[in-house]
Amino acid sequence: MGETKRTVAELMLDQLSLFGVKRIYGVVGDASFGLIDALAKQDKIKFIAVKHESTAAFMASAEAKLTGKLGVCTATMGPGATNLMNGLGDAHADKASVLAITGQAPSNKIGTEFPQYIDQQELMKPFASYSANLTSPDATIELLHKAVQTSLGQRVVTHLSIPKDIFMMAAKGKPRSLPNVIEGSAHFTEESLEQATTIMKTAKRPMILAGAGAASASEELEKLADLWGAGILASLGGKGVFDESSPHVLQGIGEGGNPYASDLFKQADVVLLAGTTWWPEGYVPTDARIIHIDCQFDKFVKSIPVELGIIGKTEEVIPLLTDSLQGFSRSEDWIASCQEIKEKWAQQNEQEGNTEGYPYHPSRIIRALDRTVAADAVLALDTGDNTVWTNRNFKQKNQTVLVSGYWRTMGFGLPAAMAAKLINPEKQVVAIVGDGGLQMVLADLLTVTRYNLNITVVVLNNEALQMERDKLKVADKKEVGVDLTNPDFVKVAEACGWKGLRAESETELEALLEEALNTNAPTLVDIKTAQVFFPETN
Repeated sequence: MGETKRTVAELMLDQLSLFGVKRIYGVVGDASFGLIDALAKQDKIKFIAVKHESTAAFMASAEAKLTGKLGVCTATMGPGATNLMNGLGDAHADKASVLAITGQAPSNKIGTEFPQYIDQQELMKPFASYSANLTSPDATIELLHKAVQTSLGQRVVTHLSIPKDIFMMAAKGKPRSLPNVIEGSAHFTEESLEQATTIMKTAKRPMILAGAGAASASEELEKLADLWGAGILASLGGKGVFDESSPHVLQGIGEGGNPYASDLFKQADVVLLAGTTWWPEGYVPTDARIIHIDCQFDKFVKSIPVELGIIGKTEEVIPLLTDSLQGFSRSEDWIASCQEIKEKWAQQNEQEGNTEGYPYHPSRIIRALDRTVAADAVLALDTGDNTVWTNRNFKQKNQTVLVSGYWRTMGFGLPAAMAAKLINPEKQVVAIVGDGGLQMVLADLLTVTRYNLNITVVVLNNEALQMERDKLKVADKKEVGVDLTNPDFVKVAEACGWKGLRAESETELEALLEEALNTNAPTLVDIKTAQVFFPETN
C-alpha cells in the first residue's frame, strides 16, 4: 500500500479497522461525503445508517458500555453535529469510550458565515475530553491515535472534525496499532491496607454498596459481608452482580431499590463502596466512615464524603481485607436488622409483582418479563417509570442491563437494543421502554427493519409522562403537557415491517411475551399500563 494513495477518509477507516472498530453509526451529510464514499468502497467497517444523529451517538455509547471498547459515530456539520450531543452526553456521563467524527466546512470557509458553520471544538467542550480539527492530511494518523488512546485510556468522549475538502485529500502515513499495554496488578498487602482494616474494625453497623465494577468480586464480597456482618446493597449498574437469594444481599438502593433499605443504610457507621460511584442523596448515611475501592477512583469527582480511597481492582483488594478481618466480632443485632428488611421486602415485592387488574400494574408487567426473558438476555432500558419499576421488580440473573445511568435521557432504550443485537446477534435482546421515550426515536423502528434486527420492544403504555406527573404531584405543582397523544403502536410497528402484539386481558401477559420473545423477527408488544404513582417518588 503506497503511503500517498489513500484519501484522509480511507486512511481513517484503515486505522479504525486496525483499532478493531466494526461499525460506525451515523447519518449521511454533505460535509462528510468523503467519509461516506470511503465507507461505501470497503467492507471492514459497516456503516449503520440511522434516522437521527442522536440515535447514532446513543448506539455508539451503548456499544462502548456493552463491550468496554470504542464506539464510533459520525455526522455532518452544523445540525448534524449538534444532534449528536444528547448521545455524547450519555457517553460522557457514564464514562463510555466514544469517538465522534464530524464533517466541517471546507478549509477556506472555516470562521466565516458559511452555512451551518460553527466552532465544533467549542460545541463539544462540555462532553469531549479531547476535540481537534484536522487541518493537514498528514496529521490524520497522529490525531486519530491521540483521540482513540484518550478515549479508551480514560473512558471518555473524544471528537475529530474534518473539513469537507480534507476528507478527500491524499494523505501520507500508515495505520499503526495502539501500543500494547501491560496492566500490572497493584501490589496490595495486608500491611498496605492496614488503614482500611483499622476503619472497618470500628464498625458496629457495616454496609457494602457495590456496582458493576465489582462483578469479578461478587463471591469475595459475600465472604467479606459474612465475616464483617454487613448488608450488601447494589446500584442499578450492579444489579445482577449478586444472587438475590444470598442472605446478605438487600437488593438495590435509590429509586426502585428495596424501600426499607434506605432507613437502615442511614444508620450505617462504616460503608465500603466497591466498583461504584452511586451515592444517591436522601438514601445514604451522613455520618458514616466511607472506604471507596475503584480502578478509576482518581478520575471520578463525585460528591461522596470518602475518608479513604483505594485505587485498584475490587477482586484484588477484597480478599486481603477479608483475611485481615479474621476474628472480627460482628454485630448479630445488625445482621438481624438486615435480614428483617430483606425478608419484609421480599414478601411485599412478591405480592406487588402479582397485582391483578387491567390495565396492568407496572410491577405485574416487570414480573412477567422476569418470568419469561432468557437468563442471559440483554435488557435495554429507556429512562422513566419503566426504569424504576424494573429496578424494583426484576429479579436479575445473568442478564446484562444497558441504561442511561447518570445522563438519564429518554430515547436511549431502542438505540441501545439495536446496538446490542448488532454486537451479539445470538443473544435475546429486549428493550423495555415507556411510550414517551419510544416516541422520541420512533422513526428508528425502520432502522431495525433495515438491518433485520430480531429484537423485542416492550412498551409500557400509560399515555403519560408518569414520572414527571408523579414528581409534579410531590412538589404540589399543577401539571400541563404530561398527557401523551399516542399512536396505535401495533399499527405503527406493522407499518414499519415489525410484528405487533397487544396485551388485552389480565391473564395473557406471559403467553404474549413468550410469543414475542420466540418470534424470529422484530416484535413490539404494546402493554396498556395503569397510571400508578411510584411509591418512592421525591
